Amino acid sequence: MEKTVRGPVVVIGAGLGGLSAAVHLAARGREVVLVEARDVPGGCCGTARAAGYRFDTGPSVLTMPEVLAETFGAAGADLESVLPLRRLDPFYRLAFHDGSRLDVVGGAERMAANVRELCGPAEAARYLRFRRRLGEMFEAEWSSFIDADMTRLRGMARPYALLKLAAAGGFRRLDRFVASQLTDERLVRAHTFQALYVGLPPHKALAIYAVVAHMDTVGGVYFPARGGMHAVPHALATVAEKAGASIHYGVRAERVETGADGVTGVRLDTGERLPASSVVVACDLPRAHAGLLPEAAGDWRLRRPRYSPSCLVMHFGLDRRLPGQAHHTLHFGREWGTVFSALAAGRPQPDPSLLVTCPESDDTAAPAGHSTLSVLEPAPNTAGGADWDRLAPQLEERLLRRLAALGYGDLSAVPRETFDPPAWARLGHSAGTPFALDHRFRQTAWFRPSGRSRRVPGLHFAGMYTAPGVGVPPALISGRLAAARILEGAR
Repeated sequence: MEKTVRGPVVVIGAGLGGLSAAVHLAARGREVVLVEARDVPGGCCGTARAAGYRFDTGPSVLTMPEVLAETFGAAGADLESVLPLRRLDPFYRLAFHDGSRLDVVGGAERMAANVRELCGPAEAARYLRFRRRLGEMFEAEWSSFIDADMTRLRGMARPYALLKLAAAGGFRRLDRFVASQLTDERLVRAHTFQALYVGLPPHKALAIYAVVAHMDTVGGVYFPARGGMHAVPHALATVAEKAGASIHYGVRAERVETGADGVTGVRLDTGERLPASSVVVACDLPRAHAGLLPEAAGDWRLRRPRYSPSCLVMHFGLDRRLPGQAHHTLHFGREWGTVFSALAAGRPQPDPSLLVTCPESDDTAAPAGHSTLSVLEPAPNTAGGADWDRLAPQLEERLLRRLAALGYGDLSAVPRETFDPPAWARLGHSAGTPFALDHRFRQTAWFRPSGRSRRVPGLHFAGMYTAPGVGVPPALISGRLAAARILEGAR
């Protein structure tokens, strides 16, 4: 049992997890100091500029806005007031190698009509049954496993919820589960590509991750009305400061200090020492364990980390608009199974699917009459030992040729910013991946690095390395869970 102490809380890292923790703690009257090495909030949810264009360098898909609303609401702020969101229509445009396409839209009947037009009435009926089954799985999983504290093994011991998940097919492999419900290969791909969000190919991911497809294709995809995705951390930082948190930018935490009763403070690179009764570490955990954290904070779950694949992302500034372009377009390659095998072997995919994002509604991204285009291609992380000095220019040239063939024109001479796995590593991401650990069973829920240190009282963790994992809603939830543990233990 931890001693009851109500001292300052230091949060390290102004990413979504750290900001969420700061909001929840400050709103409950705790003294909160948040330190961030960069000059702006955001962490992975970053931003970059080139030749008058602004690019979101982190997540581009925002789902589950109710999680954001709950975070702001903890401090008495209204989501619509501080961060108005727009529901995209379509959520995605899926373009297949045979020239066909499917717009993923809101509403069961409206979406079924699109499926009927592409795949026929029998598949549309199967889709509606599958959609209901996705909803059942989401309901069984959300409150018991995603939105729940998994710092203790008994957190997984929820027999009724486990039985519901099993009955819904949650412990089958994702590709087999979806293929048992849908017969058109294009529709199967539309509901299994999301496995890459959790760092796994569809044939290795458990069907429980079909909930990601539910969040995307049923719950909907959103986008801030102004400021792009980087507006999300800015709004969180504003709300945290209004609630009383103090945020220090351009300051790096060098060491979490401890005493006989647990954490005592945080030493900064300026030489300053911040006293603390609790610390929330919301940054890259493997790097934190390499010097920031005391040896006693070691977690056996990180002894042999299995990282997600990385990505090559190219951001382009265009001197034209793209009328009729969807906000998100996923261009599927011809190949499917073999591309995942290549990633698993540490090689580039031979025929990758591309996620193209064109935030036409964001008037802060480009000058009037201009627009931006961001293109993501899955890529191996740096743990595989690839020669990126040789590989990076080859992949960039291949991607430019692919985009030209898809009708986006010659983009070789336009302003651009490129992020490859070595660039992600330079930004502080272990193994050169912004997607942290993959979500194989041994790195899920209680098996993911713990949200609290068992041997260092007062030391807590938030962010995508902890449960529930990768993504905007999970990161926000991890911060709330860290704050709840501190508030319950008064540390």
